[in-house]
Amino acid sequence: MSRRALCARLGLGVFAALSGVAGGLIPALAEERPIPYTDNELIDNGHRFFGSLSRGLAEAIQSATKRWGQPNAYVLGQEAGGAFVGGVRFGEGTMYTRNAGDRRVFWQGPSLGLDYGADGDRTMMLIYNLPSTEALYQRFVGVDGSAYLVGGFGVTALTANGVTVVPIRTGVGARLGINIGYLKFTEHPTWNPF
Repeated sequence: MSRRALCARLGLGVFAALSGVAGGLIPALAEERPIPYTDNELIDNGHRFFGSLSRGLAEAIQSATKRWGQPNAYVLGQEAGGAFVGGVRFGEGTMYTRNAGDRRVFWQGPSLGLDYGADGDRTMMLIYNLPSTEALYQRFVGVDGSAYLVGGFGVTALTANGVTVVPIRTGVGARLGINIGYLKFTEHPTWNPF
């Protein structure tokens, strides 16, 4: 047998062996639908993140889970926004899932409505019916209302393609109004809110 034929046979054998190993790994690496979190797990993680706003946070989480069930992912992060009729919001944080890994996420979006002021918030977003972590990277539309001076606490709901995102915000600033808009989630930060 020639040297070339031997190398070709050896190469095919290595390729076949690696293909079998890779084939066994691919199902293990494939994204799974994230497993839901309980109210107590969310409240405990929220307490660590938000600090002293425990009662309002617990009530907001319980109200959301009563309406939409158990979320299968959540985001902890911070954001800033401002509006004078038209507005923008930018944020960043980490999305946590029980079985599909944690991911850094960024969000931004425009709004339009009777909305005035500016705010900076710590945000917990409960995510319902997320089929995979990649499904978060889209636009979620909803109506938002804010009414606080110096500090406040608010809950809204945004939806897209059967996935619901419920931001629970607490922060400082002066904001009053109601608007319609969307949040676009991305893997990388951007200054373009659209």
